[in-house]
Amino acid sequence: MSPFHLTLRTIHRRKSWVICAFVVGILPFALPLLSAASENPGLYKPALAQATWAMAWISAITWGFFSAAQTGEKLSRSGLGEFFRAAGIRPARQLSATWLACLTFTAPLGLLAAVVSILGASPALADERSAWFVTNLQYALLFALVIAPLLAIAIASASRFGAIAGFLGSAGLTLYGLYGVGYLKLLGSVEDHPFLSSIIGISPHYHLADPTERLRYKMGAIDPTGYPLLVAYFLGIALLLFAISRALFNTRTTA
Repeated sequence: MSPFHLTLRTIHRRKSWVICAFVVGILPFALPLLSAASENPGLYKPALAQATWAMAWISAITWGFFSAAQTGEKLSRSGLGEFFRAAGIRPARQLSATWLACLTFTAPLGLLAAVVSILGASPALADERSAWFVTNLQYALLFALVIAPLLAIAIASASRFGAIAGFLGSAGLTLYGLYGVGYLKLLGSVEDHPFLSSIIGISPHYHLADPTERLRYKMGAIDPTGYPLLVAYFLGIALLLFAISRALFNTRTTA
């Protein structure tokens, strides 16, 4: 059995992906009822869209990265990596196969969030509804571009340092890119410091892949001229992280 099919079957048999599908596809319809949206019907749809995408990110960061980290640790500590290597499957191929299997379950969370947001929270006006549709699809792609290389980092780091380290590394980098960079930018606006500006410049700005603000205020789809640049930016980060993952990935049995 190949690393891809083994990982795919392992994740499928754990059935934890069913919980994530429920959290992203069903739970957001109930969460707005626990907020101010229950008193103001006009807030229900924006709250639904916000909750849906929040659940997608939370599910990917928690379940997605932890599943990937478990897979990476199992490859090195159980001897599977050496077994596949003896069978002629090189480490790079093992990494890509396990990564693709993890991505098969994690990337659809963004698409599911887009579908729920489109079906359950689209505006009534035709022009706004069209922009809403495009916006959600744009961010479904950005979601996948952000999550994909971080899954590889989780697998590779866990294969060398253990599942906890792999999970915390990917989750920490994602949370930093989503929220930490914003705090640094706020601090930079108060006090201009060259070192701080450099840190902000080289940081992964994952908050650009979060559609919450754009959907909440109905800002419309990302400009057609700016969207390819945003895609290229995340592709560049992805290539760097994939290169780091390949360097970190370990198939030898560790203690």
